[in-house]
Amino acid sequence: MIYQGNGIKVDKLDNDLAELVFDLNDESVNKFNQATLKELSEATAALRGSDVKGLLVSSAKESFIVGADITEFLEWFNKDEAGVIADILAANEIFSAFEDLPFPTVIAINGMALGGGFEMALAGDYRVMSSKAKVGLPEVKLGIFPGFGGTVRLSRLVGADNAIEWIASGNDNRADDAFKIGAVDAVTEPDALRDTALQLLQRLASGEVDYLKRRAAKKGKLGLNNIESMMVFETAKGFVAGKAGKHYPAPVEAIKAIQKHANFDRDEAIAIEAKGFAKMAKTPVAQNLIGLFLNDQKIKKIAKDHVKQARSVDKAAVLGAGIMGGGIAYQSAYKGTPILMKDINEAGIQLGLDEASKLLSKQVERGKMDVRALANTLTRIRPTLSYGDFGDADVVVEAVVENVKVKKAVLAEAETHLKDDAILASNTSTISITELAKAVKRPEQFCGMHFFNPVHRMPLVEVIRGEKTSDETIATVVSYAQKMGKTPIVVNDCPGFLVNRILFPYFGGFAMLLRDGANFEQVDKLMEGFGWPMGPAYLMDVVGIDTGVHAQAVMAEGFPERMNQDFKTAMDVMYEQERYGQKNGKGFYRYEIDKKGKPKKVSDETAHELVAGVRQQEQTLSDEDIINRLMIPMCLETVRCLEDGIVDTAAEADMGLVYGIGFPPFRGGALKYIDDIGVTEFVALCDRYADLGKLYEPTEKLREMAKSDQKFHG
Repeated sequence: MIYQGNGIKVDKLDNDLAELVFDLNDESVNKFNQATLKELSEATAALRGSDVKGLLVSSAKESFIVGADITEFLEWFNKDEAGVIADILAANEIFSAFEDLPFPTVIAINGMALGGGFEMALAGDYRVMSSKAKVGLPEVKLGIFPGFGGTVRLSRLVGADNAIEWIASGNDNRADDAFKIGAVDAVTEPDALRDTALQLLQRLASGEVDYLKRRAAKKGKLGLNNIESMMVFETAKGFVAGKAGKHYPAPVEAIKAIQKHANFDRDEAIAIEAKGFAKMAKTPVAQNLIGLFLNDQKIKKIAKDHVKQARSVDKAAVLGAGIMGGGIAYQSAYKGTPILMKDINEAGIQLGLDEASKLLSKQVERGKMDVRALANTLTRIRPTLSYGDFGDADVVVEAVVENVKVKKAVLAEAETHLKDDAILASNTSTISITELAKAVKRPEQFCGMHFFNPVHRMPLVEVIRGEKTSDETIATVVSYAQKMGKTPIVVNDCPGFLVNRILFPYFGGFAMLLRDGANFEQVDKLMEGFGWPMGPAYLMDVVGIDTGVHAQAVMAEGFPERMNQDFKTAMDVMYEQERYGQKNGKGFYRYEIDKKGKPKKVSDETAHELVAGVRQQEQTLSDEDIINRLMIPMCLETVRCLEDGIVDTAAEADMGLVYGIGFPPFRGGALKYIDDIGVTEFVALCDRYADLGKLYEPTEKLREMAKSDQKFHG
């Protein structure tokens, strides 16, 4: 034994070789925290003083190292830039000391090696990778870029263009792709990984392969002349800036860092990387994206607590095929749970099957599954016009038309065909679960399971607890949602639940803007520039204006003081003219089918004329006014949802909006948006628009928070 710590041990092997094993005690995965970094430093020092001739680095867990433990490094982000630089350089000294060991090193990558984990692997001389493993540098997704030497070592190893592509995208990369560009030196089947790595290490230790030449190249300059440098970096900056957008600076800043350190050796290059890393770490974007990452960890932990009482879901069913039912069936089958798909006629069944087949075919086109896997997945979807096989279903999801009478009739009928412990769930987006539960005999086994459209893309599922819903029912549906690859958030029952309850005040603010003279196309462009994936008019068209009118009525009945509209809205007039949006080709915009078969929105003068017909005044509204008049109602309703106990935590509220309606991630969520403005300043902002009514009125508790300078997120 050369070294023994809590997360790292180093043992002697035959032929004067040694093996450093990452195996964090009491953790399911390996990650870099402060203790692991310290142990890596100590282990490196012990190895330097030994008679070892070569070192294998491996993992005792299924993953290699999944990255840095962001929670442990949060104190770095609270320091000024100089403090961040000092800390990151201290960590880099550990990686560089490992890289400088007086003998060759081979890294055996058995599973996920991401972020700091992959940067550790890059500090080794050679890398052997399991065919099942993945590697990558995902830091840009947190608003930063690699800071443990990743931009330096990867660019020297695979070339600037390949390094830029990996770092700026933040994607995970398969073994064959890593081998193709030279990020790893060999790929083997998992059971041959250790032997292959040891054979390579033996060749290096014996002098058969000159590892020092490889090491010198990795520690040297990038080696581009001026013309090559300009071609690579300037082209990449323009392309990446266009893809990332103005709100996400980290990918372009990573390219700038590589460009700046291209003509420096390792230590000077790492210092340049550290300076760029610190600059990004201090941006609001990084703080908000890291906050979302931590919120995501919180809601996963909350879900984990829920599923302790869950029963197994081995077979599911969906009532109502069509686009939504087909999407639910696809998602369940794709993730491995067989599902029955029932409708009242063959046309509905065919629509659902077509939707599932289309989604699966896209997976084949993208190379994510082969034709055999497609066929196997489709066999897990069993279409039916009867309840014949429903007696085996563990969870049944009702996804019929959004009408309380129809839903109650379907739920009551379905329950009679289920086994006693089966769970019924409704995919309603607005109707009270407690009200729907009146139609069933076992309300304790009934809850809401609200998917968002399109099902295969939207990560959120709201699991709604009715007055009589049991904990076991909630636990089982949360577990099933996770099994489907979704992020479930448990919410309490109210009109619109969490996401739609918050969304409709935003639409209410939009209706008043159009009433007061705003141009909806200009509003859309402004809000898309603000960070939304689509503006409110376009979003209404995508949701469906008929659906929106129905949901608005439900919300007005539930919250008349705030959400009742005492004027004719643009949405009302669109509905009267049967302009339902994308579903029938006309709404606020007109829709044409492009070459790829997708609806493309185009401006429509008729829509502008209809909106002009409900305009009550001509006002010149500033960009600031438009943003405030849309965002304030949404933020205030989020506050109310938290105060009313619809969700338990600010993390769940904000993540629900990011995952459910595409709230701009770099802004962190509605409550984080208030925090960033400042609660005191936000309340004052609300008071500026008090004449617009109750939608803009802060709660008393929010006013108290303002007085005591509190925040929603610590």
